[in-house]
Order: sequence, then structure tokens, then C-alpha cells
Amino acid sequence: MRITVLGKSPAWPDTGGACSGYLIEDGDTRLLLDCGNGVFPKLRERCDYLEVDAVVLSHLHADHFLDLVPFSYALTLSPRQSAQRVRPVLHAPVGATETFRRVVGSWGNEDLIESAFEIVEYETSDTPRIGSLGLRLREVPHFITTHAIDFTGADGGRFTFGADCGPNEAVVELATGTDLLFLEATITQPEAEGPRGHLTPGEAGEHARRTGAGRLVLTHISDELDLDAARRAAAETFGGDVEIAAEGATYEVPSGA
Repeated sequence: MRITVLGKSPAWPDTGGACSGYLIEDGDTRLLLDCGNGVFPKLRERCDYLEVDAVVLSHLHADHFLDLVPFSYALTLSPRQSAQRVRPVLHAPVGATETFRRVVGSWGNEDLIESAFEIVEYETSDTPRIGSLGLRLREVPHFITTHAIDFTGADGGRFTFGADCGPNEAVVELATGTDLLFLEATITQPEAEGPRGHLTPGEAGEHARRTGAGRLVLTHISDELDLDAARRAAAETFGGDVEIAAEGATYEVPSGA
């Protein structure tokens, strides 16, 4: 399994960057995980969008789905579409179809996304299979319904995406024993008020240590932060080397035992 970072920014893109988006390739299977603003042109640099088998969204914040709009226009209007029009499956949380209708309906074509994609609204208990990839889901604490997602490739290797989340046990349980773990590290200090919705680098490292993950990558982190300090804080609690996600970086998942 190979994961390519198309965008790793939080709600506002890095300079020249994009928000959440990751291309997962396993054999002949191509899956796009999240499709935040700026991700679609980054996807086009890496592969033919007509060859993407499915898109999976962790949650319905704009920085994780907004580029479904240009993706949908491409799927709908591309001169390369044949009579057997390509219509990838879009796995999204319950309520996604109505959310998409409200967003794109403001300019008149509320069915844009559902016309371009085959939408499947998933439940936490679902275990989708997309080509050679098996998926498991766990709801994690954020400001709206959000799911961490664990991917297992054909050879048994595992990649776990923690999505956006505050401190929680669910992501630890889901990611236990994973080969590659992406955890957000959006904030430098815990939120002072209200519910927790994000992790600090130190908290991300502590969560990862408890999973026994083979490799930890921090993501959803702004280029305006001190990335070296973030890496050090996570490495101290993780007890090993930590990487910061970088756009265009590719991560290979080893074969499972």
C-alpha cells in the first residue's frame, strides 16, 4: 500500500498548499481519502481522476470535502467521459447528501455531487471494501460527526488515519498494531473552553505510543507553526522518530505479518 499526501493543511491552506487529501494506492485500487480545498489539482498531478475507484470522507467540514465541487464538474463535463460514464463511489457520513445539496444548491444545481458520484452514506459499524482495501471505522470526538479510518491492504499492511479529533480512546483502539499512523496535530495548546476537537503534537505522540504504531506522521498542521518543535514534542511522548506530513510525500506500508 502506498499513501501520497496531496494536502495536509488545517482549515486554511499552507502557502501553495491544500487542505486534507490523501491518495491511497494498493495494487490496482486507487482511493482518495478526503477532498479538501485545493486537493483536486494535486490529485491530477498524480493520477487520472477518471481512474479513481472511490472517495472516502472522514467528516463533513469544508476543508475535508470542498474540492468535491471541481471534481464533480470534471466528472460531469469532461470530454473524455464515454457513454459509460465513470461515476466513482463516494463514501461519506450519514447526512452527506443533504449537506452537499445545501452547499452547491446556493448557485442552483443542488444535485451536482450526487450526479457525479454514487453516494454511500456509511454508519460507524460498516466495514466497506473498496477493491483490495478493507476499511474499519471508529467515531472520534470532533465538532461534528467524524470517523477515524483504518485501511488494510491486500498484503495485510495497515494504514490508520485519525482524522480530526480531540483526545480519545477510540483512535487508540482502532490503530493498535498499525504499521503507519497519521494523527492530526492542529494546536499547540489544548482548547481552553468547550469540547476538545483537536490534538497537540504531544498528545498525538502519546496516543501513538499507546497504539504501538510502527511509524507516526503528524498531519493537519499549519506551516505557520514551529514544525521542528511540533516534531520534538511528539517524538518525546511517542518514544521514537516522528515525521511531519509534506505535500507530495509518499509513504510505503510494509506487508503485514
